[in-house]
Amino acid sequence: MDRVDQMLRGESSTGTVRMKVATRRWNRSMTLRIWSQGTDKALIRILAPRKNRGTATLRVGSNMWNYLSKIERVIRVPTSMMMGSWMGSHLTNDDLVKESRLVRDYDIGISFEGEREGIPVWEFQLVPKPDAPVVWGRIVYRVRQADLLPVWARYYGEDEALKRTMSFSDYTVMGGRRIPARMSIVPQDKPGEFTEMVYQDLSFDVPIAEKTFSLSNLRSRR
Repeated sequence: MDRVDQMLRGESSTGTVRMKVATRRWNRSMTLRIWSQGTDKALIRILAPRKNRGTATLRVGSNMWNYLSKIERVIRVPTSMMMGSWMGSHLTNDDLVKESRLVRDYDIGISFEGEREGIPVWEFQLVPKPDAPVVWGRIVYRVRQADLLPVWARYYGEDEALKRTMSFSDYTVMGGRRIPARMSIVPQDKPGEFTEMVYQDLSFDVPIAEKTFSLSNLRSRR
């Protein structure tokens, strides 16, 4: 469990992310600024394109709000919408603000320990705890033993069918730590579609003012 806690623990961070979304009908690129404090607080603000600049999402505890800059309106996101798409991407509201805490909501065990493709890894299987408010039937994470960095995560439905794969790559040092700078999400039932997020910069253990995670700051375009 200590290994899992280290891998999934929350901490303060801030970074800039380029996100690309490809669907059958359109492609979209956005630049995001993300602030987070542990697993309970997160703010995501769109910096570009200009037409979406200022649109933001705030999560504090179990509460979540979206600010729509075009109409200057704050909308609270109900729990029933946590698995809805965020900005038309293959990320859900739950993914983006980490609403579900894996260590809290899942029983975690090592399903494999050894080499895969010449790299020592652990594969963790996460099974929902009874009555946990989650939608996945199970999740499997592959993690490198050397640095606990993820390789991929596979999400299965209650019917045991694979629903999507989240892959990690471009391991590099940012903020004094080695991280996977690129993450891609591929839905199993939508061939050719994907969402990709690439960190441009990232800092850890940074002081973040408490007012950052407030409704008044949510409305700010800075």
